[in-house]
Amino acid sequence: MPRSVNVVAARNKRRKVLKQTKGYFGARSKVWTVAKNAYEKGLTYAYRDRKNKKRTFRGLWIQRINAGARLHGLSYSQFMGKIHANNIDLNRKVLADLAMNHPKAFEAICKKLK
Repeated sequence: MPRSVNVVAARNKRRKVLKQTKGYFGARSKVWTVAKNAYEKGLTYAYRDRKNKKRTFRGLWIQRINAGARLHGLSYSQFMGKIHANNIDLNRKVLADLAMNHPKAFEAICKKLK
């Protein structure tokens, strides 16, 4: 009895991966085995970088808050210490947005802290 292989399912699986690797350089988008490896590696990077993205944005918010606070004579650590001491419940994302896009509102917060 001849060996039975499900060619339709195998081809669809390959096509799905090759569709995902469209735009990759050279054989990474054309050759099944190379494309499969590139695709799997890309998924691991995506997983890792979803975590790193949170880290990166927190750092950016801290830099923006620090820049805004220094315009009003406070360092970042002094500013955050006084924020917590005065029970102002604004997270870093919101504070960074205020410092960047609404300087008057950020200035009002700084005056309240002093």
